[in-house]
Amino acid sequence: MGDILFLAHRVPWPPNRGDKIRSFNFLQKLTEAAPVHLACFADDKSEASASDPIKEKLASCEIVIRDKPQWKSGIEALTSGKAVSLSSFESGALTGSIKQIIRNNQIDCIFVFSGQMAQYVPADFYGRFIMDFADVDSAKFESYGAAGFGPMAWINRREGKLLKTFEEQIAKRADKSLFVSEKEAEFFRQRSGLGHDKVSAVGNGIDLNLYNSATAISIQKPTSGPMIIFTGQMDYRPNVEAVQSFAKEVMPIVLAEHSDACFVIVGRAPTESVRSLHGRGGVIVTGAVPDIQQWLKAADIVVAPLRIARGVQNKVLEAMAMGKPVVASAAAAEGIAAQHGKHFLIAKSAAEEAQQVSQLIKDRPFADQLGDAAKQLIHSCYSWDSQLSNLHEICGFETLQVMEAAE
Repeated sequence: MGDILFLAHRVPWPPNRGDKIRSFNFLQKLTEAAPVHLACFADDKSEASASDPIKEKLASCEIVIRDKPQWKSGIEALTSGKAVSLSSFESGALTGSIKQIIRNNQIDCIFVFSGQMAQYVPADFYGRFIMDFADVDSAKFESYGAAGFGPMAWINRREGKLLKTFEEQIAKRADKSLFVSEKEAEFFRQRSGLGHDKVSAVGNGIDLNLYNSATAISIQKPTSGPMIIFTGQMDYRPNVEAVQSFAKEVMPIVLAEHSDACFVIVGRAPTESVRSLHGRGGVIVTGAVPDIQQWLKAADIVVAPLRIARGVQNKVLEAMAMGKPVVASAAAAEGIAAQHGKHFLIAKSAAEEAQQVSQLIKDRPFADQLGDAAKQLIHSCYSWDSQLSNLHEICGFETLQVMEAAE
């Protein structure tokens, strides 16, 4: 068996945000099966120069800084008839690097992480092609288009339509397309007409050593009252909309019953609209923090009030792994094999979120029970080893693994 070429839209390390966590663990697992060549983008020079022990395990590593302005991507997309998401990730430099890797090495499998990178699989590559979409991105833009108005709604509808066509074309060509949950995989099967032989689910896992309530050190809580927290990348639209909704619609109801409660928004790169919430109605915005586990350890309740979400939310799994009671919207709870009322609470509206948060504040034994059950579930079912147990086989390297184990 030959080598693996791993294509990613962002440097996988450090694994400190949702997409990086998934790509990092997939990459790490694949290095156990065969020599792996990585070709990916970096957002800036700092990210391009970042190091990690996994880098030393790679057969080669090509990183290109993605510095194309968004306005240029938009113009190129309109003139070419492509989706903006694809135009944004076009690069002659990366194309050249990938051609060189394939020319100089025996690449038997190309593993593509994130749909934008599928455009780099050469048309004349006849080895195994595995596509990890994770989520159905086109559906997200369709939702934005349906909910919006004006020019941006038109742009989002266009993006959704073009990405849907692209996703289906890629999935038909790929040997296997992966999604983060069975629900997401089935949704794509229905959209594309493809079957289980072509579309499968490989879920997200949790680093159980990292998200360990027994070893994590708590930060000092900013207030003496109950602390409700939200974690995430705070320039990501669904996260921005989630905290705005919770701060404006839910917190006033919670504060009416629990005047000393606070809502802490923890995550890097908060937008101006997020920063403007700080200090209003019990809201605290931290920005980037060195250790998210310390904040989860200190939290009384973790919320995931996402109005638009696809796949499995790492933020929910992380909070559950830490034994915290979680209140999630129906969208944020999708794809997680947990039961409402046993492992977490699912709210169908802002009013229900307020009611459930207040219930957990008042009923501490129930909150503890919920958190304990959540922790047991995650530790039994959601380690990365268990989630990626068949990844080698999917990539066609099971035979190699068995042979090496026998030697």
